[in-house]
Amino acid sequence: MIFLKTEDEIELLRQSNQLVGRTLAEVAKVVKPGVTTRELDKVAEEFIRDHGATPTFKGFPESIRGAVSCIHLYFCQ
Repeated sequence: MIFLKTEDEIELLRQSNQLVGRTLAEVAKVVKPGVTTRELDKVAEEFIRDHGATPTFKGFPESIRGAVSCIHLYFCQ
């Protein structure tokens, strides 16, 4: 089944996606050899909270889930 979004829902999605992009850009500023994913998580969480949203990752305590090749970011606005 396809659920169509209202204009308000689309606007919330747009705002959320913009915040995800800005958060990833902020995290990218501190990525370098030796920086832990815990440190990156702290940067992401502070940035998300500073912008009025709540970081979430499907029940995990972290704001991001990272690996050598990628980072996943979840939050609620």
